[in-house]
Amino acid sequence: MTQTLTCISPIDGSVFAERPALGPEAATAAVERASAAQRAWAARPLAERIDLVMQGVARLGEMNDEVVPELARMMGRPVRYGGEFGGVNERASYMARIAEQGLAPIEVEDSENFRRLIRREPHGVVLIIAPWNYPYMTAINGVAPALIAGNAVILKHATQTLLVGERMARAFHAAGVPEEVFQNLFLGHDTTAQLIAAKSFGFVNFTGSVGAGQAIERAAAGTFTGLGLELGGKDPGYVMEDADVQAAADTLIDGAMFNSGQCCCGIERIYVHEALFDDFLAKAVDIVKGYRLGNPLDPETTLGPMAHKRFADLVRAQTDAAIAAGATPHIPVFDSDDGGTYLTPQILTDVSHDMRVMREESFGPVVGIMPVTSDAEALALMNDSEFGLTASLWTQDPDRAEALGAQIETGTVFMNRADYLDPALCWTGCKSTGKGGSLSLIGYHNLTRPKSYHLKKVTT
Repeated sequence: MTQTLTCISPIDGSVFAERPALGPEAATAAVERASAAQRAWAARPLAERIDLVMQGVARLGEMNDEVVPELARMMGRPVRYGGEFGGVNERASYMARIAEQGLAPIEVEDSENFRRLIRREPHGVVLIIAPWNYPYMTAINGVAPALIAGNAVILKHATQTLLVGERMARAFHAAGVPEEVFQNLFLGHDTTAQLIAAKSFGFVNFTGSVGAGQAIERAAAGTFTGLGLELGGKDPGYVMEDADVQAAADTLIDGAMFNSGQCCCGIERIYVHEALFDDFLAKAVDIVKGYRLGNPLDPETTLGPMAHKRFADLVRAQTDAAIAAGATPHIPVFDSDDGGTYLTPQILTDVSHDMRVMREESFGPVVGIMPVTSDAEALALMNDSEFGLTASLWTQDPDRAEALGAQIETGTVFMNRADYLDPALCWTGCKSTGKGGSLSLIGYHNLTRPKSYHLKKVTT
């Protein structure tokens, strides 16, 4: 029986799109076609691969007027924010610029007697499993450099953003990337696991939940398939006594609430020096009370629905449990909160790490704020988490931020900013946030394998 993948729109609960999932035989055949086409793709000059990928990105940009409302219908982001093409173009363009450097051989010796070097070899077929929250930007993190490096790519996109992979494939194929080299496949979880277990891929890149990452590791067990896993997060912000309070509140609250809090590196807990706590809290509350929760197709809407009711239900449960345990909510329920996908953004104080809302990933528009007395106290609280993706430090002193950042168990340390992915830096995490790294020069290293050459020259 054919499995049907269904995207339910968070706007009104209607079915927005459906696609039949490939069965194991058809999926295996698709991967075999990718593998057969990969060597010829890798043999093309690097400059040609770069040009075709960037033409594909440009074609995708030409679809933006259609993409923006489509995203609103699939996952709820308000149309006023204009989609993701700016970030897609920034990341792909940067990876294109550094490709020659990232893929260049390491020359060890070229003497009368020996030539020794290390080259970068593509893995072959790379599987990219992309999430729904930033469906184009997260996908391009792997798609662009994987193709540039000479890999064939199989893209499996989240059901919630069912049409994204189709659009990406259409754009890249129109630009001249061979259809077998970049394929968007509609796959169920079981078929995906079977393909991984069958050693179908040289590398698997996944962005999503901890549970799904664990399932991928189990499927890959014993295959020695390379894995890049970006999983959960519970990212902290720390506002020191010398911080610009207004700037900190503007950025951290935006980092907590933008995209209805559905951001991989969104701010989920904030620690504020006691000297600034009341001022910060007042500014934060004013910001959130000014949001307009509503239909994301309305240009006046600043906060759309969460992507699915079950995601909103989790945030409500965490918030209700915290309030029952003594937390203080500061945002009255919005009139447009329907008890379903439309969820009131919330700020909580009088919270502790005994509460789920300060420990578990929320991935929604709620943030707990705690006062602290010192860097040492803030450090202990920031590290009191099973996750480690980013941390945002607010101070006028870069040396202090760098010294404190060295002690934080995280993948990225920000100072005076948050919730941003810099393509020049490795996007990575630690602890239950996962392993590996994308973008930057290191991204190319993860999407290729080293191959050593030790050539002894014939001498007379």
